[in-house]
Amino acid sequence: MRRAVLASTVTAAGVVLLLSLKPHGSASPGAAPVIGSDPGGTASAAPATPGGSSSGEPSSGDSSLSAAAGAGNASGARVVTGNAVDTRYGPVQVRITLSGGRITKAEVVRYPSESRRDLEINQFALPRLNQEAVSAQSARVDAVAGATYTSEGYRRSLQSALDQAGV
Repeated sequence: MRRAVLASTVTAAGVVLLLSLKPHGSASPGAAPVIGSDPGGTASAAPATPGGSSSGEPSSGDSSLSAAAGAGNASGARVVTGNAVDTRYGPVQVRITLSGGRITKAEVVRYPSESRRDLEINQFALPRLNQEAVSAQSARVDAVAGATYTSEGYRRSLQSALDQAGV
């Protein structure tokens, strides 16, 4: 009899815990600031770009391309936005600026930001990933300890941006 009561109590507690979890995809896109590759590692005040693919798989006709993707500016730089890549904790999307075939700037326009812990991890990890992308001039960047899923999503989105740019 005691085992039945214990088993019922544990099952009920498990169900309550599962029902209290919130999915990460419910946050409104655009709530998180863009995190750029500036040397100080600070986030800019620009809102994140909404939209994008949630499949995580690059596609040639993806709607995640920003209006500026592939467009030139007065300095001859091109801006290309990679596909949004779903990770365990939410989507990651990278935008790069290219000049003369070289990455001059990398910034993250979408990243997990629903919880305080998500923000804490990503405020630390994303500036480092951005700086490493500019240094490496490729998607071969090392994962940041404590941000493994975000690092993998970052690499995949960065690679899709480089593929779209033809680099």
